[in-house]
Amino acid sequence: METQAPDKTEQVLETLKYIIDPEVGINIVDLGLVYKVVIDQKSLLVELTLTTPGCPMSGTIETATQQILKRRFNDLDVQVQLVWWPAWTPEMITEEGRQQLEQM
Repeated sequence: METQAPDKTEQVLETLKYIIDPEVGINIVDLGLVYKVVIDQKSLLVELTLTTPGCPMSGTIETATQQILKRRFNDLDVQVQLVWWPAWTPEMITEEGRQQLEQM
């Protein structure tokens, strides 16, 4: 995952942990769906993927990401891009995400 502005990047990632993938029950950060966070003085770009291209929750997750970031970082132009490369695999789940899966 490419990142810039470490403090603000961490704030973005912590904010995105509030978005839970409804099919898996884990937040999109620990699920490994957030690929890139780029921040400059005027804008915030987040590239994310989904577990499968045909995910029925794609619109919901993308909209939730856009809305929560616009609320939290209302001074920035927020862009959310859905990407499919590299394809998501279960190996992208963080250690914290794996622990959450074990508790289910």
